[in-house]
Amino acid sequence: MASILHINSSVRQNGSLSRQLGGEYVAKWQAANPAGTVVTRDLASNPVPHLTEQMMGAYFTPAEQRNADQAHTIKTSDALVDELLAADTIVIGAPMYNFSVGSGLKAWIDHVARVGRTFKYGANGPEGLVQGKKVIVFVASGGVYSEGPAAAYDHVTTYLRSVLGFLGMTDVTFVVAEGVSKGEEAVAAAVAKGRSKIAAIAA
Repeated sequence: MASILHINSSVRQNGSLSRQLGGEYVAKWQAANPAGTVVTRDLASNPVPHLTEQMMGAYFTPAEQRNADQAHTIKTSDALVDELLAADTIVIGAPMYNFSVGSGLKAWIDHVARVGRTFKYGANGPEGLVQGKKVIVFVASGGVYSEGPAAAYDHVTTYLRSVLGFLGMTDVTFVVAEGVSKGEEAVAAAVAKGRSKIAAIAA
């Protein structure tokens, strides 16, 4: 059965273009896959804990050697990894905050980047274990960062492409709604462009 993991990281519940466009894609997918399943993870309304020393220690302790506190600490991470591995498609809403991803999304990444579960080290270096997935990332930004003098400030698409690729997810498509701080016409144009790309992906 086909499945989607839909991750929202916008702190805005209303007026968020990453939520809006990501939701529209998921709705189209559901219409085309009525028997499919969608797991939604809202990192703003239900944030995951940020990385701690105890958490890091639990990550690198073999399961059979973890004490009760470590076993409890790692439960959230294990659940998030299980969600990721179970999904065929991962949809991520990733608005730009101060040129990068929000702390909620970064915390999720810190939970799912797990040696032995989502990547491993071999004779040729690190190898991603989360393979065969399709990832669609919906990015929204007030300015224009896909080109021009501000392109060097884009640490959303560059970071996500790198970290997702490290984990084995190399089929990554970005749907970018940018320049939306320039008024209603700019927002409408960004939404129209995003919807056009959604239609192309869905086709």
